[in-house]
Amino acid sequence: MTADTIERTGTIERHFATAGLFALPVRLVIGWTYFSAFWRRVGIADKLDPDVPGYIGEKFNHFLPQALGIGPIIEHLLTHPGLLAVAMTVFTIVEGVVGICVMIGLLTRVMSLAVLGLAFGILLSAGWLGTTCLDEWQIGILGMACGFMLFLSGGGRYCVDRIVSERIPRLAQQKWFNWLSSGAINVRTPVVVSGSILILAAALFTNQHFHGGIYGPLHNKSVAPVIEITDAHIADNRLQFELFRTEGADVYGSFVIGVSVRDDTTGDTVVQLDGTQLSRLPEAAIANRYVAKVKPGAHSLVVPLGAKAQLSIDTGPARWDATRQYTLILTDISGATWEQAVSIGP
Repeated sequence: MTADTIERTGTIERHFATAGLFALPVRLVIGWTYFSAFWRRVGIADKLDPDVPGYIGEKFNHFLPQALGIGPIIEHLLTHPGLLAVAMTVFTIVEGVVGICVMIGLLTRVMSLAVLGLAFGILLSAGWLGTTCLDEWQIGILGMACGFMLFLSGGGRYCVDRIVSERIPRLAQQKWFNWLSSGAINVRTPVVVSGSILILAAALFTNQHFHGGIYGPLHNKSVAPVIEITDAHIADNRLQFELFRTEGADVYGSFVIGVSVRDDTTGDTVVQLDGTQLSRLPEAAIANRYVAKVKPGAHSLVVPLGAKAQLSIDTGPARWDATRQYTLILTDISGATWEQAVSIGP
């Protein structure tokens, strides 16, 4: 090497060391963000056991209704509980490993790409959630930006990568090692600009898609519960229908205090169940599809976010006329109601 080349190389390395130093607070915090997810589920409480309250699979279920593009993947896991439990365990371990490696600066660039990928998954699955602000969307998009920034900067002076480079100089001289860990790499300006624009585009698109944050009316699907009703029919004097809670707070259920069927011809109520009666529904009357379960509560029927179930309710002595039209009405404790036409017959 010539003197100029050596000086230029030293200058570039100092620039990357400075960039890594400036990124240190981001590296520590983003690392803890992911490691803390592991710690909460394993160290503080057991949230990986499907039979224990607070199972992480139920939180995963909450993502389903408005997930962007990956809903079928989420639903497949939810309908296969054994596979879901394995996936949640693997995901938690990955978050723990990535988090601790980012904090200590081990294979920083590899782990920064893992941060970007994990954040992108959060953005697509849960970016619509947040009762008072855009909680999950902000976590997802900021995680992507931080992951990309850490890939560009590397770990700097205060990281395990630096220690390895000093102890094994021959390894540090390999270009591929710096691309996996830290140190100077040859990243051209167009790559940085293009990556930044792509992340900004993802921010703008998802912000508009989930929340209307760029133009038009703002909307927050985490505020009020919404229940979709399908396949409502009467067969063998039983009212059967499927309900799916698609909106509302993930930490609070929808409390259904009324299920009724109205004869649209006369306006009379043919079937009426109040909150007390719904709280006494037998287990056999509710066929849950996912991990989050519709179940009788103390004074109502509780429908968590993302729960889907088929209900079968005895209509008693009610007489049904196939020539008439009937409407099923669900009433929430908030006063919200949801309606669906009821067919007669199997």
